[in-house]
Amino acid sequence: MRLAPEGRYILIGSLALAFISFSVITEGNMAWIGYIFLFLFLFSLNFFRDPYRSIPEGDDKIVSPADGKIVAIKSITDSITGEERQLISIFLNVFNVHTNRMPIDGKFESVFYKKGKFLAAFDHAASDENEQTVIEISTNRGKVGLRQIAGLVARRIHCYAIEGNQMSKGDRLGFIMFGSRTDLILPMNVNIKVEMGQKVTGNQSIIGEWNG
Repeated sequence: MRLAPEGRYILIGSLALAFISFSVITEGNMAWIGYIFLFLFLFSLNFFRDPYRSIPEGDDKIVSPADGKIVAIKSITDSITGEERQLISIFLNVFNVHTNRMPIDGKFESVFYKKGKFLAAFDHAASDENEQTVIEISTNRGKVGLRQIAGLVARRIHCYAIEGNQMSKGDRLGFIMFGSRTDLILPMNVNIKVEMGQKVTGNQSIIGEWNG
């Protein structure tokens, strides 16, 4: 099983503390300390899993950038251009894989970090008010937006998008720590292929298909 590099220090630290606790603490009534660190290690081992994924064939397909549950599908108005676009929100609980992946081939037109609140990620206000990284991707069929949004527990967003660089569909785009939300913002000429409440898998589930 591949593990996300973002978790290396947490994994090493929790395992070391568990080992030290069990080695140093000999009194039975204090053994719970070691079990706490062992539980933290096992939880982190599951949280930082980063499985290899195959990508569906077809240039017209836009794949899910994250594992999780579809919690919003709605039309929005772009605050800069005034264009109508489609917002698809994916909620990631702490048991989901938290790696973010490229939904489509493209070039990063803009990447910026926005400070904000730390509302629970399932709260729809989180899309606008929470701390997040906002990414605009230019493709040969149109522009695609992606937002990495911190949640109530998540306080660290890793983003590997660099303005002017390119990535291919399925490439590792980033990682959000401990419960979060990922928004995908699509043009109106994309046919949405998911439904509210549907569980999706990063790199595999098809979020939409270009229409023409």
